[in-house]
Amino acid sequence: MERAIAELQQGFLSPAQIAASRAHMGLDTQLIRDGSYFLVEIDGLLAGCGGWSARATLFGGDASAGRDAAMLDPARDAARIRAMYTDPAFARRGVGRRIIALCEAAAAAAGFGRTEMAATLAGLPLYEACGYGVVERFEAVAPDGVPVPLVRMEKPLHRHSR
Repeated sequence: MERAIAELQQGFLSPAQIAASRAHMGLDTQLIRDGSYFLVEIDGLLAGCGGWSARATLFGGDASAGRDAAMLDPARDAARIRAMYTDPAFARRGVGRRIIALCEAAAAAAGFGRTEMAATLAGLPLYEACGYGVVERFEAVAPDGVPVPLVRMEKPLHRHSR
């Protein structure tokens, strides 16, 4: 995760924003406890990770303030795509798309009709290519006062009936 934050955000965020983003990014271990976090390996190496959540928190790791573990209502709310990271050595090799597909399938199986996320600027092209639309742009302000730009995105899930 650290390498993904440090390397893949270059060109999208300033060095101060990259440093500040660590206050917002990282793993929320609730995803692991909920069994909704996926790892992708290539040749025995961890290539990427990411998950989905039926809880209210939109983004943020264990160290983030303001997380909300309340359960979402699949009939009303969007499932959350969370904590997506690709090792820079495996970027642009389909890892992120695979994780998104796993998350969307699991969220649909749990009854959700749509997903949403808070995307980094670096992740925006991938998520748009996967069918996500921009809902709003906003800033998460780190404890040191540095604003980190994020993009709230959403996608309807198409459930196929048999």
